[in-house]
Amino acid sequence: PMFCFIKSTPKYFDSFKPLYFHKYSDINIKIFFIPLKYIYFSDIILVGFEYKSNISRNLMKKIIDNLFLQNNAEEDELIKLIHSSEYDEYLFSKASRMRKKYYGDNIYIRGLIEISSYCKNDCYYCGIRASNKYAQRFRLMPEQILSCCDKGYELGFRSFVLQGGEDVFYTDKLICSIVSSIKEKYPDCAVTLSMGEKNAESYLSYRRAGADRYLLRHETANSIHYGKLHPKNMSLKNRKECLFNLKKAGFQVGAGFMVGSPFQTMENLIEDLRFLQELQPEMIGIGPFISHKDTPFSQYGNGSAELTLRMIAIIRLMFPAVLLPATTALATLLPDGRERGIKAGANVLMPNLSPVETREKYSLYDNKIHSGEEAAESLKYLKQKISSAGCNIPINRGDYAGLKNN
Repeated sequence: PMFCFIKSTPKYFDSFKPLYFHKYSDINIKIFFIPLKYIYFSDIILVGFEYKSNISRNLMKKIIDNLFLQNNAEEDELIKLIHSSEYDEYLFSKASRMRKKYYGDNIYIRGLIEISSYCKNDCYYCGIRASNKYAQRFRLMPEQILSCCDKGYELGFRSFVLQGGEDVFYTDKLICSIVSSIKEKYPDCAVTLSMGEKNAESYLSYRRAGADRYLLRHETANSIHYGKLHPKNMSLKNRKECLFNLKKAGFQVGAGFMVGSPFQTMENLIEDLRFLQELQPEMIGIGPFISHKDTPFSQYGNGSAELTLRMIAIIRLMFPAVLLPATTALATLLPDGRERGIKAGANVLMPNLSPVETREKYSLYDNKIHSGEEAAESLKYLKQKISSAGCNIPINRGDYAGLKNN
């Protein structure tokens, strides 16, 4: 009932004996019986996952209904959902209903300020990795960051996200000074940091300075997979420890992962969901993997936008009150990715407030969009599009629905 075409015979297939072998011209055709959860998404060319022969429409709807009511599902049920595109419309409608239950028709905006393309890390998928000699490097000075906030506040933003590589230029003292300056000038605004792995004391100092939220994607909850995406000096253990330290420091915490990253399996996606259940973050950011030409993963295909939308919907049903963005990566692969993300349960958008001259330099992946509706300057047009979709963009911080005194 499920099958897929693989572009070659990967090494990890060696432990499985082919059920059938046939040589046609210079092409070797092999048929294997392998549990789907063990196959890397990046190896798949064409998927033919069909559940109609084994699973009735009523059963699939029951799985979705139970997920809506119980906010959880068994592994085999999640696998069926992830691979059953036939039921997307029903899944998305339930996810949208859940979003409305907690947030009404509100879609929250965050002003994204990309502060530095310098990074000490060498993650294999990232365009600003330390060893990429072709990367265009920049960093914003405190006065430039404040200027971005000034512009954003005038446009109607009440939440700012300071994002950058792990740049040693930004000491804890400097970060705290920047955060304090923003909060002093705009006390009705939320400040989010996304600046990578730090020690527990650093996180506490940022929180005391006034930072409200911290974004740190875990990328994958499987340590072996993590090791295939990162150099040896980085570990999943440390990444998880950072996330739990952020919780202890009192942040609204954001975690998340790439969909369709190299070597990712179905089992990895399930592990991601289970880790998120353990962490219980206030924010979850997911987006499709998009390759960058100057990284070791340049030859890998992009992740599936459709699968990303399905995962957004599943996450909304599993984590009803979570703040869930429709990411720039999704909009890069789909012209209407932002709108489709909202229909699938997302409730956060992050237009770019960075200086126009630096936006193209913050190149995490190829063809990253930074103009048009992704630009903060187009907020008026974005509001019109969101309004036509039956939603609205309020002028407020857009905090987590479960936050006390929200």
